[in-house]
Amino acid sequence: MKNKITALLLTPHYQRYVWGGRRLRPGGERTAEAWVVHESNLVANGPLAGHSLAEVSAQMGADLLGRRVTAHTGLRFPILIKLLDCAAWLSLQVHPDNEQALRLEGVGNFGKTEAWHILEAEAGAELLGGLRPGTTRDELVQAIRGGTLLEKMQRLAVQAGDTLFIPAGMIHALGPGLLVYEVQQVSDITYRVYDWDRPASEGRPLHLEKSIAVANAQAVGAVAPGCQLADGELRQLVTCDFFTLDVLAGELHAAAMNTGGESFHAVTVIEGQALVEGDGWQQPLARFETAVIPAACGTYRLRPVGAMKALVARA
Repeated sequence: MKNKITALLLTPHYQRYVWGGRRLRPGGERTAEAWVVHESNLVANGPLAGHSLAEVSAQMGADLLGRRVTAHTGLRFPILIKLLDCAAWLSLQVHPDNEQALRLEGVGNFGKTEAWHILEAEAGAELLGGLRPGTTRDELVQAIRGGTLLEKMQRLAVQAGDTLFIPAGMIHALGPGLLVYEVQQVSDITYRVYDWDRPASEGRPLHLEKSIAVANAQAVGAVAPGCQLADGELRQLVTCDFFTLDVLAGELHAAAMNTGGESFHAVTVIEGQALVEGDGWQQPLARFETAVIPAACGTYRLRPVGAMKALVARA
């Protein structure tokens, strides 16, 4: 029997790492990441409750994923969305592209292009995004092997609302005092280049030679500053071959949205609360909750409950 097509509320997975803070689960244990959209997340509502997003993708196919997505990546859910709470520096890391992931990690692996949107930033917060302009390939290799990579990195001051696109091959790291939304290809392949002299334990090894193999010396990050949005305004933050990310603000007016049957929409509320409404269904969303809108839903509305801001990702 075919299930009625409605929004899928997802249950997040939480990850603990040495750099995590306490903003993702207030009053709870230290938490570094909340995986809010991933193929392993379970559906929390409706007739598909208890099924993983991977299972729903296999069952619904293009009705969930969309015509464009299935044409490119088949029935695999193509993106991963995380919330990251950075109480300390993350490792300097780099990710492969699709060809490099296949060559270095084997069949079935994808590259990892990603983007960060800054949700909260303490005064003076910064991140590392790419090498300083003019750094040569030989200088990069020497710095990685000699442990002097920090001297070559570009430091970028950021504040809430800023966005950074991170193509595969760009070395990067998040700094303390940041709460970040991250959207990326479904792959989570990470090569650590430098980990702030923390012990290289079994769970946090360095990957110097693989990092050298995929790092791009010419990749230089550029922060796109945030801006004030009008009530009901939707603005594109990032678009690339693998995903598009939009931000939507609202207070009094609902926003009319449309998947067009081409791709799902992953809606994450980052401020306030919202109500997602479709043909015969409604799904409330609190801050940091995420719903996946199947491509077959077509038109739907994102209605603010008071002042609200949401991020909408699609593949």
